Amino acid sequence: MDAAMAAALSAVLAALVTAAAAAYGSRGAARATREGGVITGYDSLTERLVKERDKAELDQSTAEAKVAALELEVSRLRMLVTQLGGTP
Repeated sequence: MDAAMAAALSAVLAALVTAAAAAYGSRGAARATREGGVITGYDSLTERLVKERDKAELDQSTAEAKVAALELEVSRLRMLVTQLGGTP
């Protein structure tokens, strides 16, 4: 085997190794992008759930305040009925 043949074989082998490395690298990059998207999606979902929880807690406290006000009004009306001689 002469020097030209060895150089040609070396060039072919180098091209194959380079192509394999590029394919493996692009798969790794695609995987990293995909995993990054999953993490971003998870963060977004977590943020939305926290906002919904906070709104639900606010709605609950508002409803509890309304219930307390209505119970106070019922007590007041019962007392009025009793003062007027009726039975509640």
